[in-house]
Amino acid sequence: MAKGGLAVEIVGRYRVSPPPNTVPPTSLPLTFFDIPWLFFSPTQLLFFYDYPYPTSHFLSTALPQLIHSLSLTLRHFFALAATLVCPPHSSNPPFIVYDRSNFVSLVVAQSTADFHHLCSNHQRCVNDFYPLLPPLPSGEQEETQTPLLAAQITIFSNAGVCIGFAYHNVAADGRSFNSFIKTWASLFKDPSSCSVNSSLLPFYDRTAIKDSYGLQSIFLNHWRKRSSTNMVIGVSDKDLDSAMVRATFLMCPDDMDKIKGWIVGRCKVKNMDQPPRLTPSNLTCAYVWVCLIKSHEKVNGKLTGKNPSYFGFNAGGITRLGYPVPAAYFGNCIGFARTMATQSELSGEDGIIVAADAIGNRVKDLDEAFLEGAENWISEWGEFYGSDSEPHVMVSGSPKLDFYETDFGWGKARRIEEISMDNAKGKAVWFTQSRDVKGGIEVGLALPKPKMDAFTCFFTQLLPHH
Repeated sequence: MAKGGLAVEIVGRYRVSPPPNTVPPTSLPLTFFDIPWLFFSPTQLLFFYDYPYPTSHFLSTALPQLIHSLSLTLRHFFALAATLVCPPHSSNPPFIVYDRSNFVSLVVAQSTADFHHLCSNHQRCVNDFYPLLPPLPSGEQEETQTPLLAAQITIFSNAGVCIGFAYHNVAADGRSFNSFIKTWASLFKDPSSCSVNSSLLPFYDRTAIKDSYGLQSIFLNHWRKRSSTNMVIGVSDKDLDSAMVRATFLMCPDDMDKIKGWIVGRCKVKNMDQPPRLTPSNLTCAYVWVCLIKSHEKVNGKLTGKNPSYFGFNAGGITRLGYPVPAAYFGNCIGFARTMATQSELSGEDGIIVAADAIGNRVKDLDEAFLEGAENWISEWGEFYGSDSEPHVMVSGSPKLDFYETDFGWGKARRIEEISMDNAKGKAVWFTQSRDVKGGIEVGLALPKPKMDAFTCFFTQLLPHH
């Protein structure tokens, strides 16, 4: 069991496979979009749902159908039941393989912890969430075959249910994973329906991705060098600071309009060029970046000189590649983007403008030449996890993904938490579409408590007052 202050009792372990003889043995090569994720530990997501019935009711009524519908879902999303094969001592590249012996490990547990406390926005100890996660090998050992997905269902009697996932991003980006969980929810909610929403059904043909820049061989060379040292970006939870807390903040459309209005007005007064691409997501990124820099400064002292702060984010490639990729393509089709500004600029009176300009120009570049500089993705990613003292920021998730609309028949998820960002030790932020506010963005953070207190203070001030 994972460590933590929250007790869970395991009540069942299951191996869930597609229905017999529905999926032939299949292998899938990795594209250049997949290979960088070999360097990362698994993504970990928790979906909390209200379920005001006793544990016995869940185990007798919901659980059998959850297992059955997961099996039906894996018939279509068999890649998540597959394994990652890394041929040992070989020049052959890793690949994904499904055969009939493969399964998804499903753990069922119960807990007497306070469900509503875990689902709240306020600060909670990061350790309380780890027991809700299923174990999944990170791939950093000498495994030649690594499972790609594991799940855990934890029941909080008469209160709620948490469905936890750990999955390797090498198999699927957030867009693909969203299709998987939507399909599972749909098949569970309506057992009589044999049909699945065709727009969610995965498209596996890897020839949809064209490697015009020779990125696959560049990334594989990186991987071969790195795998000889067993280096995986991200750490296991045993290395984390137990004083870390997690909290969720909401950026409403009114807040975004206020920030945008302030930027536009300030640029006019100072006769400055307005930052490009002042979209809701970019405005939220800029504001969070500045709040984190100011929080770092408050806790660690005033920042001086020209020290850079890097801001990294994932950028969707489906619409940016210059050729059509099916919306249902299953795998990865996101790139890594990085921009920078000096710490002193970001903490200055026009820090939000500096941040918005850096982010907006980087997005503009991506729109015009998505893969330019892509050969540096892996080395640039690694720098975010280098020095603990540098206040770099990495955003994962996307407000375009409607995770909260994943309805198993219990209503919208009460709360969604991304746990693997804890591995970045305060440098990672997770964005998702707001549960309750149309057009809003939820911002999830895990920080040492003093920095979280400072961030809360800066974030709630909302705009600098001069």
